[in-house]
Parts: sequence; C-alpha cells; structure tokens
Amino acid sequence: MLSSLRVVSRQAPIRLTAKRILAAKNASTWADVPQGPPDAILGITEAFKADIFPEKINLGVGAYRGDDGKPYVLPSVREAEKQILRKNLDKEYAGITGVPAFTKAAAVLAYGSGSHVFKANMVAITQSISGTGALRIGGEFLARYYSNAKRVYIPNPSWANHNAVFKDSGLEVAKYRYYNKDTIGLDFDGMVADLKSAPDSSIILLHACAHNPTGIDPTEDQWKQISAVVKEKNHYPFFDMAYQGFASGDTNKDAFALRLFIKEGHNLCLAQSFAKNMGLYGERVGAFSIVCDSAEEKARVESQIKILVRPLYSNPPIHGARIAAQILDDPDLQKQWLGEVKGMAERIISMRALLQKNLEELGSKRDWGHITSQIGMFAYTGLSPAQMDQLAKEHSVYATKDGRISVAGITSANVQRLAESIHKVTA
Repeated sequence: MLSSLRVVSRQAPIRLTAKRILAAKNASTWADVPQGPPDAILGITEAFKADIFPEKINLGVGAYRGDDGKPYVLPSVREAEKQILRKNLDKEYAGITGVPAFTKAAAVLAYGSGSHVFKANMVAITQSISGTGALRIGGEFLARYYSNAKRVYIPNPSWANHNAVFKDSGLEVAKYRYYNKDTIGLDFDGMVADLKSAPDSSIILLHACAHNPTGIDPTEDQWKQISAVVKEKNHYPFFDMAYQGFASGDTNKDAFALRLFIKEGHNLCLAQSFAKNMGLYGERVGAFSIVCDSAEEKARVESQIKILVRPLYSNPPIHGARIAAQILDDPDLQKQWLGEVKGMAERIISMRALLQKNLEELGSKRDWGHITSQIGMFAYTGLSPAQMDQLAKEHSVYATKDGRISVAGITSANVQRLAESIHKVTA
C-alpha cells in the first residue's frame, strides 16, 4: 500500500511538468511582447475624430492645410506629375543612392549652385526615405565610422523622433539647452555654455530653420557665434533641414545657417526633407549628404553609404523624387514652386499675427509676442499640460500637452474661437 502511494506521488510532479510543457508549446510566440505606449499625435487625432462638436480644432498634426482647413497639393506638383506622365518613363529600380537628377537638385537647393563644395565634387549624397530616413542613414554612418565618441547632442526640446532614430542607430543621445520656458524664447547663453562644456569633437544636431517643436531660431548673429563655438571645440555639425523655404518663404534665407557653416570651413552632414516645402508627405522624399575634404574622400564615403543602404531598403522609391527633380530642374516650374512655398509660409505668418491680434483684443494680460517672433509650422504657446487638457476637454481644441500647436491648423474661420479658448484657459 505504501509503495503504491509512493508511485502515485512520484507520478504527480511528472504529470504537472508535462502540462507545463504542453502549455508552453501552445502559448503564442509573441506572448511576452509588452504593449508599447501610444503615439502622442495619433492619440490627439483619435480624440479629435471622436469629438462630435462641429467647431472642433485639430492643432496636433504636422502637415500644411489651406485656409479651408483641407490638405493642399501644390499646383506645381500637379503640373510636374503631368509632365512626368507625358514622358512615359519606365518603373525600373533607381540606383542605391536614388534618382541622380533629384540628388543633384537637392544638393544645389541646400548648398547653393555657387558653393565650392558642390563645384569641387566634395558632397556625397543619397536619396532617402524623407527626412526620417536621412537622419537614420546619418546616424548609422556616424555609428560606424565617426572616430570620436558615438554620442549626439540634440536640443532640449527637439523633434520627438530624433531621440529614437539616433538611439536605434547605435548612438548615445545627450541634450543641450535650447528653450527658455520663462521667456518662451531661445536660451542662447545656456546653449552656448552646453556646447562649450561638451567633450571636444562631439556630434551636434542643429535645426537649420523653423526649429521643431518651438519655432524659435537663432538670429544670424547668434548663428555666427554658434559656428565659432563649434569650430573652437572641433564639434561635428549634423544639420536637419526639414523646412527650407517653408519657414520664411525664401529658400536661400532658410539655408543661411547651413551655408554659413560651409563658408566657415566646417565639414558637416545634412538631412533634407521635401515633405513640408513641396507637400510631398506620403511620397517620402528626402536626401542625406556629407561634405568631404576632397573628391577622393567623397568617393570612399559614398561607397560606404551604398553598403549601408543596400540591406536597409535596397533603393528608394522613384515617383516623389522625379516630382521634386522636375520642379527644381525646370525654370518655370521652379519659379512657380517658389511662389507657392512663399504663399504657404505667408499664410502661416499671417495666422500667427491674427492669433496674437485676437488675443490682445480680448484683453489678455499675457505677452503673446512670441507667437509672431517664432517661425515655421509650429508655435510654442507657453501653455501648461493642464491648460492644454482644459483646451481639449472644455473647448474641443486638440494639440500636444507640451503647449505646441500646429499653426497650419489655424484658419481665418477658426482663429477667433481659438483665441477665445486660449484666453479662457489662461485668464
């Protein structure tokens, strides 16, 4: 009797173990994958869509809208597409570095046709999957080949994706001071102090124009001082230029900082996007370039960029790049596009002025001068997270909790109600 009990007791753990093994076999392969945090912008869009109030306002999305509040396709883009269609081009693969006509035109737009680095064939460039792809290629290249610390300094705050892109590229991310919440302006002294205290030969990310998310740019004189500090510390500048032409309405003015650094002898790299200035959001058109010391160095760098890109996505899409190239290479189309991008910038600027005017006419005790002194698609209002929550819940005005609003979402039809809503939560 006792021996039979012992047998049963020994069999029980065996059966239990077998059940565990079976359960493990039946479990999903991805059972241990944690739920990721929701995307902040996506959450705003979902809340906006769920709101049934007819006069709701969405200031969260970073895409241009016309004064009717609807997506805007540039007429020059439509015309370029027609011209491309008439050419009856094939759909063969582009090379690894993309459509040559596009990359050449992108380099000329950024650096200027008269730039010595362009004339001397010192710019290694590749087409990219818009600006994000350009940043990722740059991060990957620096992680592999930059001979100093694999750490990039980004402004605080910066575009939310900068941190993720560079970390996933294998770089450590640090921050330098940029925004002064007390003045709702540039913390220039803090920025310069941090650039000086960073280890020599650090990688420094700089927004070329229309800083995202603050809309606060250094003045030309401040850019000259920044250039001097970067040169003194032998830092490596990495420019992100997502708004050339869209910021001020002048492509040359918006390229001032980049061209200043080139003129003053900096070797640098550049990420470009044509999402905002050509409205080619879904076409994913961008470029990444590196300024080299010589044509021979450029050839070596370009060869490694190709090796890097090949296993990532092999080669980029052609349609959007052909549109951009057609616009930039055709004098009439380019003139038309420059007028259109100027018109987009001017609408943004006029909405800023109108918002400030309405707030002041409502008797607001706050100084709203920063609304018009900032530039580009976004404005930092200085509102707190609690006030932004109040805007959404009580006034159906949706934007990110950090107080950033997309000025492109403001129209002549909703600006007064927006001003009234802001006034109520800040009074």
